[in-house]
Amino acid sequence: MSLSIKILGPGCARCKATVEVVKKALEKRGLPTDITKVEDVEEIIKYNILKTPAVVMNEQVKISGRIPTQEEIESLLNQYV
Repeated sequence: MSLSIKILGPGCARCKATVEVVKKALEKRGLPTDITKVEDVEEIIKYNILKTPAVVMNEQVKISGRIPTQEEIESLLNQYV
């Protein structure tokens, strides 16, 4: 199954930290680290989230409003691989 990951946020430090956490989790699993960063407010609004950063996997919002832990991301990855 292919996996699409997007990080939604305006490019703040919390958003950048979220990208790094997701990349580390992907690297640990030996998965490609292609992550789309969505910084356009109009595009972010389409996901109906109230706070950023947000992690979207296969177009489903999984986490929003906080920086996830690497363990959380790894657990989410288990659903897709």
